[in-house]
Amino acid sequence: MVLLLMSIMVVLLLLNFPMLIPMIVAPLAVLVVYFPNINPLLATQQIIAGVQPFVLLAVPMFIFAADIMCAGQTARRLLDFVETFVGHIHGGMSITTAATCTLFGAISGSTQATVVAIGKPMRNRLLAIGYEDEDTIGLIISSAIIALLIPPSISMIMYCVVTGASVGDLFIAGVIPGLLILAFFAVYNYFHAKRKNIPRTVKLTWSERVSAIKDAAAPLGFPVIIFAGIYSGFFSPTEAAAVSVLYATILELFVFRTIKPKDFPQIALSTAVVTSAVFVLVAAGSLFSWAISYAKIPQIITATLLGPTPSALKILTMVTIFYFVGCMFVDSIVVIIILTPIFYPLALKAGIHPIHLGIIVTLQAAIGSISPPFGCNIFTACAIFDRPYLKVVKGIPPYMIMLIIISVLVITFPQLSLMLVP
Repeated sequence: MVLLLMSIMVVLLLLNFPMLIPMIVAPLAVLVVYFPNINPLLATQQIIAGVQPFVLLAVPMFIFAADIMCAGQTARRLLDFVETFVGHIHGGMSITTAATCTLFGAISGSTQATVVAIGKPMRNRLLAIGYEDEDTIGLIISSAIIALLIPPSISMIMYCVVTGASVGDLFIAGVIPGLLILAFFAVYNYFHAKRKNIPRTVKLTWSERVSAIKDAAAPLGFPVIIFAGIYSGFFSPTEAAAVSVLYATILELFVFRTIKPKDFPQIALSTAVVTSAVFVLVAAGSLFSWAISYAKIPQIITATLLGPTPSALKILTMVTIFYFVGCMFVDSIVVIIILTPIFYPLALKAGIHPIHLGIIVTLQAAIGSISPPFGCNIFTACAIFDRPYLKVVKGIPPYMIMLIIISVLVITFPQLSLMLVP
């Protein structure tokens, strides 16, 4: 069964079919060949059921809020705010980039949106003061992955849809690992800029800093609303997504006045295209997960790879490897939907906290998005910066090393993930 499943998927992908097709055809082939008595209508039911969870409503709304902000002034105001405080130190502009990506991630939940919103203005600023283009792009696409750890995160929502874990708990658990990544990147860029003798910007006065704080106060309200609303119990994560759309609309349309009502159809169209791609993969992934579970393929794979009674460390190591490699080749949503039903029951049996597992899964999804050959952030950067593939990936290795070290720390010290979980 496993050989048939993998063979069909590989052949269809090599024939350049979109990911949707092998995710549907491969499990159907297994059911037809090995379980011919199953009613085919069950497959249709599973596809429909995959997009029915209420929490999935948060996905298009967070994407829509991010698209509205990308079209407005939110990103620029956040950049100016961070730069006024750290721009004058060694590596200040690169630290500004990483910190602003973290803040924008707390608003958008999307790595690609962060690359576009923060990367476009920051690349020019970094090049102007002496950074090399390869280092600049490597910094931007690597810092953008913090958006998957800092809530709201679409990958976290997908994990919770598959496992039934608490979205709110996973959101709060991602804060410390996300800030840990920011700290590693900031320290590295401080010494990198010092070694390269990159000029520092002029230290601004406190009156200029106060002005920047005033300009950024409204955008900084996004994470406050999301966190305070969810953890006070005032609204759910899904309702928080709806509030973020309303807040983004009020800011950009009425306060900053950077977009007009006539711009909304185009913004909504962009959101609809991305949302459709996400939901199609979620629906197909639901069928895939159901089929392999019915065929007991997860038990076959885990028994072969892990043995009858694997330790928690062995399970987490395999999770890290499988998710990391998987996200190198396909979208993280697909990997989460396919692999999570395989490893999740084993992890619970071994005593691994589901939120700790969720952070490790999300972290590997984040790392995979900048990993050659097919990391999504790499191709996003190629498109928006108009740079060749090899130039984009040249600056990634230092960040990959740091992210691998952080993965080891998160696996070794579960409290890094669970410290803030109620």
